[in-house]
Amino acid sequence: MQFDIADSSLAPQGKLRIEWAEQQMPVLRQIRERFEGDRPLEGQRLAACLHVTTETANLMRTLKAGGAQVALCASNPLSTQDDAAASLVEDFEIPVFAICGEDRDTYYRHLNAALDIEPTVTMDDGADLVSTIHQERTELADGILGGTEETTTGVIRLRSMAATGELLYPIIAVNDAMTKHLFDNRFGTGQSTIDGIMRATNILLAGKNVVVCGFGMCGRGVAMRARGMGARAMICEVEALPALEAAMEGYQVLPVAEAAKIGDIFVTVTGNTSVIRAEHIAAMKDGAIMCNAGHFDVEIDLEDLHSVAQGSRQVRPSLEEFRMSDGRRLYLLGEGRLVNLAAAEGHPASVMDMSFANQALCSEFVATSPSKLRRDVHAVPDHIDRQIAELKLAALGIEIDELTDEQEEYLASWRQGT
Repeated sequence: MQFDIADSSLAPQGKLRIEWAEQQMPVLRQIRERFEGDRPLEGQRLAACLHVTTETANLMRTLKAGGAQVALCASNPLSTQDDAAASLVEDFEIPVFAICGEDRDTYYRHLNAALDIEPTVTMDDGADLVSTIHQERTELADGILGGTEETTTGVIRLRSMAATGELLYPIIAVNDAMTKHLFDNRFGTGQSTIDGIMRATNILLAGKNVVVCGFGMCGRGVAMRARGMGARAMICEVEALPALEAAMEGYQVLPVAEAAKIGDIFVTVTGNTSVIRAEHIAAMKDGAIMCNAGHFDVEIDLEDLHSVAQGSRQVRPSLEEFRMSDGRRLYLLGEGRLVNLAAAEGHPASVMDMSFANQALCSEFVATSPSKLRRDVHAVPDHIDRQIAELKLAALGIEIDELTDEQEEYLASWRQGT
């Protein structure tokens, strides 16, 4: 078995953490138990480009239990947990190509190593795997039944490809499942982003001005958690509807240029580029902290930051200080990459339980669909979303009501009115 990881001796530590995460992932565990008997992925070759974490390890175990030949690479150079990667290789015999802190050339070499299995199904987090196939490995496309995509950023890229007719095979937008974006994006990103900020800085959030750029589901989660810890959360937006919603929820809404003057902590979570630029950096006060919770390291313009700084130094793990010509000190967390993974451990396992259940069941749907899906970005089938919600409620010991026959009849009829 070919693989490329940092240190195989970390496997025992990684296995313990994988087992701990598994305890918090009852839905995925139930799916794995069914997969072991049904083997719905028998004969499939699945290349996955995901954050290599303990939660991802349990997803890989599930896919392998379903009969798939699996290869895993990282979707971010800083997000790999080297002990989890080691355990996947040593304990579960799953090939992994990922090393925390790998450079760009290694990152893309690892992507291509995963693609060398000539996948029939792809699984992506940010669409780098799909992009590589479309730009460098187009010969693989004819053999691919379909794929899945887990992030907002990736879905944006893929819909752009579909709109121009360039998408070579169908993709299921796992990110858009209700059991994904309502929970993973909001509660997962909210908690893990604050966790990353705290681990990198050990600052007190109470009383601070926390500027959240972007009020999608991820931004909602970050703002909610920051406010819950006593911070004054402020929202910057480019869309009228989410800006109005933020205002109605009691947040101060203002342009980045105005927020730059008063913010203590800046969190970008937009899926766009150059959200914080040179003119914003010039307005920031001494001690301001910048971090990114979007998928790619483009939301804070790092070229602008380096060009206006007189120098920099690493003052804590994941915390870099930049000295301005006027004496101000500004701080960047996690090299501008995903702060919740660069400076912390990512989302809690219990929320990834639903996201990865979507990945597993959508892979099964792609592999077993009786008719070939068209080349487009598809929604997660409703029955999968409902099944995951029902399994999660049952795992939490929560019961809900059922409609009576009378209620069913009422909802199905248009005749009963005032």
